[in-house]
Amino acid sequence: MSLQLGDTAPDFTIDSTAGSTNFYDYAGDNWVVFFSHPKDFTPVCTTELGAFARRKGEFDARNTKLIGLSVDSVDDHHGWAKDIQDVGGTALNYPLLADQERKVAGLYGMIHPKADSTATVRSIFFIDPKKKVRTVLTYPASAGRNIDEVLRILDSLQLTDGRKLTTPVDWKAGEDVIIAPSVSDEEAKAIYPNGWKTLKSYLRLVPPPAA
Repeated sequence: MSLQLGDTAPDFTIDSTAGSTNFYDYAGDNWVVFFSHPKDFTPVCTTELGAFARRKGEFDARNTKLIGLSVDSVDDHHGWAKDIQDVGGTALNYPLLADQERKVAGLYGMIHPKADSTATVRSIFFIDPKKKVRTVLTYPASAGRNIDEVLRILDSLQLTDGRKLTTPVDWKAGEDVIIAPSVSDEEAKAIYPNGWKTLKSYLRLVPPPAA
């Protein structure tokens, strides 16, 4: 199984560093950033988990919960957590799932046989409060994730959610956004009485709406 954008994120209950964790209960009405790791005590993943922990407050501010997954045991996770704190400078402060039987990995399509027949790939799933998958990023083992990019995508998703807007290349929070081509100029006049900047007939920029 491979999750696609718009699919409902599967629910599950599994042991974690925070005890038995039910995904839907944990998520509640929040956004969720859910990231997988192939195994414990791996160098790139150690740096990533520490960075997520260190910057958890930025996700909290965006009404977003963090949750990680690795295929080793909870005991191994607790041992790894000491390294994560040593390297990252912050204690693990979100659940790290213990998916030893690869059940959650199977639900989320984290096993890519051509890459490795047993280990999970390093994916990130952005899941909205309606439990819909909104973005999936999959990284190779050699490249560490970019937390700034994760936050940037999250900002874009949250800003444009329910609005006929998109965000341009390299967009950052606070910068101009694009009026969707499905919105006619007549409709746009009613929505944006102060006008917009036209680069092309199909590319119209406006300041971002207030939160």
